Amino acid sequence: MTGPGRVVDARLLREVAPGVIGILVRRGADFATAEDAVQEALVQAALTWPQRPPDDPKGWLVTVAWRKLVDARRSEAARRDREDRVAVEPPPGPAAAADDTLALFFLCAHPSLPPASAVALTLRAVGGLTTKQIAQAYLVPEATMAQRISRAKRTVRAVRFDAPGDLATVLRVLYLVFNEGYTGDVDLAAEAVRLVRQVAAHTDDEETAGLLALVLLHHARRPARTRADGSLVPLAEQDRSLWDTALITEGVAVLQAALVHDRLGEFQAQAAIAALHADAPRAEETDWPQIVGWYDELLRITGNPVVRLNRAVAVGEADGPTAGLAALAEVDPALPRHTAASAYLHERAGDLPAAARLYAEAARGATTLAERHHLAKQAARIGQELMRLRHP
Repeated sequence: MTGPGRVVDARLLREVAPGVIGILVRRGADFATAEDAVQEALVQAALTWPQRPPDDPKGWLVTVAWRKLVDARRSEAARRDREDRVAVEPPPGPAAAADDTLALFFLCAHPSLPPASAVALTLRAVGGLTTKQIAQAYLVPEATMAQRISRAKRTVRAVRFDAPGDLATVLRVLYLVFNEGYTGDVDLAAEAVRLVRQVAAHTDDEETAGLLALVLLHHARRPARTRADGSLVPLAEQDRSLWDTALITEGVAVLQAALVHDRLGEFQAQAAIAALHADAPRAEETDWPQIVGWYDELLRITGNPVVRLNRAVAVGEADGPTAGLAALAEVDPALPRHTAASAYLHERAGDLPAAARLYAEAARGATTLAERHHLAKQAARIGQELMRLRHP
């Protein structure tokens, strides 16, 4: 909420921006120009709203963005023939109640875009993040991200705003956003939860509900995932009293409502696995046989080798490390995290020399500093245990 002496509510700006873009596009603007005009209006809002908060934030943004768009049109001699069509300012009064958010999601997650570009465009146009914020989140120079977004906008320029969209692509893009987690000054995991909620509010689709349940259940565990020094805490070692029980309750309820329709999809199956972890008061009470069953369903749906890898670890918990290693033998050893999974199962099987070697190998191939540090600590821990056994 804005008001005299208060800062602008950034969340409010992000929530209304997609609808403003949609209104401009429906009134004749192309997507790229509309998105640029709305970004300029958001900047002006940040400067003026603290002193003069509008009664109708969305209507204010529509009016200001439209004026920005008209000014841009008038400055382009090559487009003067379209000036008459866009120069009629919208009448004053509340903004239309129609919500174009879902159509905007479809446009930003268009199948013609590479995944990285679709994610960036979604965060900019629907998420309301600045190019600088997105660049920081992805650890790339701002100029590089600006070029990526510009190319994406050029790609979708000719796409009809009312053309049918691909919901599966939208969900995949939002899943990618969530998995980026937190970097820079933008909490992408929290932003992904907010955006998935928006899509779920505009659709009656089991897989959308499944994705919402999945991100809620994973996000609920976030406070327990890292230590004060930033190091990773494995699921079995997490302090479960730190988990957000409200998010878990909501996620389970959303999942149960989706599963009733008996149209199982990938995200619903993943959410079911996450719900079983959330349901266990202690790691030792996890229902691993049922988790293996859900991995079987997930493997049937996707055929994904990463699912097969995770299933092997679950088999190791349900049926013992020997069975887990046998299941892991059927997985491509070149797969990321294969070596780490093998190290864990060898340790469970009591083969400490192999576990220490494999943990060290996995640490060398880790893609993040936190993961590398965790795996190296595991290798060192087992190395110390071996020394103690050899020299009691």
